[in-house]
Amino acid sequence: MKSASISELKNELNELPRAEILALCLRLLKYKKENKELASYLLFEAHNEAQFIKNIKEEVDELFLNINSSNLYLAKKTLRKILSVINKHIKYSSKKDTEIELLLYFCNKLKYSKIPFHKSTSLNNIYQRQIVKIKKTVATLHEDLQADYDYYLEDLMN
Repeated sequence: MKSASISELKNELNELPRAEILALCLRLLKYKKENKELASYLLFEAHNEAQFIKNIKEEVDELFLNINSSNLYLAKKTLRKILSVINKHIKYSSKKDTEIELLLYFCNKLKYSKIPFHKSTSLNNIYQRQIVKIKKTVATLHEDLQADYDYYLEDLMN
């Protein structure tokens, strides 16, 4: 089955009455957890981005408490899980500031944790990829904001 384009769907939705649109939305929300999470963000959290970031940072803090720092393999698996949570929330927000803030927070937590990530190539690569990702995103911002974030990036790279 070939799916319709966004413009075709938009035109069709414009033709439908409000009650049918509501029923379609509720049906979409029933089947995927990500759809529910995105709808929750858009309805309840999008208006207060600072609180949204704070909630995610608290969730990341809890996840960092559960990292097994004695076994680097298990630490890597947990760090990937944390990154997937962060990336999911970044995707919901789709704001560059939020992305940079959360990735900086992750890198900062990793750097100052007791995990010897520099001893493991894969853990070090995870850390370095996040730094590169932050740099690319910072490059798209206004010059004043770039200067502010560059200060934090320098701290992470040293």
